[in-house]
Amino acid sequence: MKHRNIRLTVEYDGTSYSGWQKQKEAPTVQSVLEDRISKVCGHPVDLLVAGRTDSGVHALGQTANFHTTSRLPVWRLRTVLNQLLPHDIRIVQAKEVPSTFHATYHATAKLYRYIIRNTGDYTVFDRHTYHHFRRPLDLAAMKKAAKFLIGTHDFTAFRGTLGKWADPKRTLMRITVKKQGPNVVLDYFGKSFLHQMIRILSGTLLYAGTGKFKPEDIKAILKSKDRKKAGPTLPPNGLFLVKVFYPKVFPPVKKRRKEGEEE
Repeated sequence: MKHRNIRLTVEYDGTSYSGWQKQKEAPTVQSVLEDRISKVCGHPVDLLVAGRTDSGVHALGQTANFHTTSRLPVWRLRTVLNQLLPHDIRIVQAKEVPSTFHATYHATAKLYRYIIRNTGDYTVFDRHTYHHFRRPLDLAAMKKAAKFLIGTHDFTAFRGTLGKWADPKRTLMRITVKKQGPNVVLDYFGKSFLHQMIRILSGTLLYAGTGKFKPEDIKAILKSKDRKKAGPTLPPNGLFLVKVFYPKVFPPVKKRRKEGEEE
């Protein structure tokens, strides 16, 4: 029977989950999705994913794919899955793709976003989707500091405790710092990221915004390769995987060791 390759675009509120990746004794986004997809398709499935998000991290455009012998039309698959999934996970899009497509290895770039609610007070209704910081932030200083992070660098000073075997060199193509209402929004565009890298970068830019770091200090922090020199690891609730980018064609790939732990 012919196998089809289905690509999913998924959004989820990560508050109630221990990250994306399956765990034996904790609820994860992957385990919930695989359970529901298996029920709909009539056989077990293994989801391949663009990037494994950490506990409490959200996604607006996570990408995953799986192979199935089910003949269910993709529009129907999406509809039924969204009826079965909990309220905090939703299939945004489902489409059939070439058999060679691999959500992990064909990804060319990712866009992550960190949201800081920069006001004296907060509302309880969306507290899980931003990091609240009361003191005023100097956006000009944060933008200047961000410029020193763009390019290819050794980001050892900006990675968490997991994935220490991974190559610490990463390329940040673009960082934007902007004010949107009460929020300061930090967007990071790059091919791949180290474990907790975005949250540490955001904590460092926050320190630049308070004057604890000068923008030029970023150069010395990068050079030091010392995690203790950088800013704090901000909480996961303000972090979103916004979008994953792919080429137009998908050549066959050889399975290889993953470059490092994702956010």
